[in-house]
Amino acid sequence: MNNTDLLLRQQMLLGRSQQLRASLAEQSTVVQRPLAAVDTAQRGLQWLYDHPLVPLGAVTLLVVLRPSRALRWTGRLWWTWQTWQRVQRALYRR
Repeated sequence: MNNTDLLLRQQMLLGRSQQLRASLAEQSTVVQRPLAAVDTAQRGLQWLYDHPLVPLGAVTLLVVLRPSRALRWTGRLWWTWQTWQRVQRALYRR
């Protein structure tokens, strides 16, 4: 291969690379919305980790204002937690 052949091959590869980048950019629009939702959820969780007294205050307010509702939700959350633990044990046993 001489220098001209190498330059021609380089130009062809650069053109192909540009086409592939454009194609990838076009195809990535499909996942942009779900990834944005994940980013938002992650930022929300990070905020909760940085401000742990806010959910604690909300729960305290709920217990003071609506104790029966708080007990009902506590029971539901406990049942959900127990079910999740059973599912995880069943999945990881295999």
